[in-house]
Amino acid sequence: MFDKSIEVTTINILRRTKTRIAVFTSAAIAIAALSLFTSNAEDVTLRGAGLFNHEHAYSRTLLKLADLVSKQASQNITFDLRGNSELGVEPDYVNFLTQGVAIDYAIIAPSNLTRFVPSLTLIGMPFLFRDLTHWNTVLSSDLLKPLEAELLAKADLIIIGYTGGGTRNLISNKKITNIDELKGHKIRVMAAPIQKRIFQTISTRPSAIDYSEIYYSIKSGVVDGLENESASLQQYKFFEVAPHITLTEHSITVRLLVMSGKSFRKLPTDLQNIIMKAGKEAGAYGRKLESSEDSARLAFMQKAGEIEIHNFTGREQFLELAIPVQDAYAKELGAEELLQSIRAL
Repeated sequence: MFDKSIEVTTINILRRTKTRIAVFTSAAIAIAALSLFTSNAEDVTLRGAGLFNHEHAYSRTLLKLADLVSKQASQNITFDLRGNSELGVEPDYVNFLTQGVAIDYAIIAPSNLTRFVPSLTLIGMPFLFRDLTHWNTVLSSDLLKPLEAELLAKADLIIIGYTGGGTRNLISNKKITNIDELKGHKIRVMAAPIQKRIFQTISTRPSAIDYSEIYYSIKSGVVDGLENESASLQQYKFFEVAPHITLTEHSITVRLLVMSGKSFRKLPTDLQNIIMKAGKEAGAYGRKLESSEDSARLAFMQKAGEIEIHNFTGREQFLELAIPVQDAYAKELGAEELLQSIRAL
């Protein structure tokens, strides 16, 4: 259908024209004008996927990415973000992204990418970061460039940014305040060997069950709890089956803002550059967002009577036990230099 302004122009020309030749000429002009208008830039649609609703920090990070890119791009871009696990869970996203089907971008836990790049395990290791400042400094640096290059080469996935920021604690169906009370504790951990090894040092019984099965696994007694940050605790209502929060503060969450290489290469160069820049900015936005919201969420749930918060007296002991496990695992991966670089930063 013609643009309204073109229709008006065409009608005016017709009123002034008395011959069929003039009619055909004006129609041709209108068609050419419409063609020029619609072919100025090709429309682009990029689909994202996430586990959470649009209020979660990860979803808001992806929405920030969309906003940043849309403001700078010359093309008309549609970002179609499907949340609430509509398109599955993170291992599904990884399969989609590596194949270049169904989705184009997502936020992924490093543990779900270690089958391609085992050294990614390091950035999710408990007690790796001294504090939020150290964590943010590492993620803002170029220290992880070798891991990015390896992931691109082996899985055709592009890391365009780093987000996260939730401090991970123990979420349990019973009160825990020290290491002795953790003996025999059945805990769900992320699917990375280092997670299991470190929690085994304090005599827990870790298992890497699927994220979607956590709630009912706690409810049925398969596990006694998990380790996670407050946003996930609230979103998935884990507090209904595990209301006790033990402040181990053993890890600060790192998440990768990832795009399919196959999808990325289909885009024009100018848009690729915009996405890479926006990915870094969106990641920084997400890190600030989640880290600032973390303690507030815990306080809100505590005030609502949904959780009980307990201090943990064995944190220093836990840290001492974890360091040699970190060292041994880094040696296995051939990533000793990377570990030392992160510690020294």
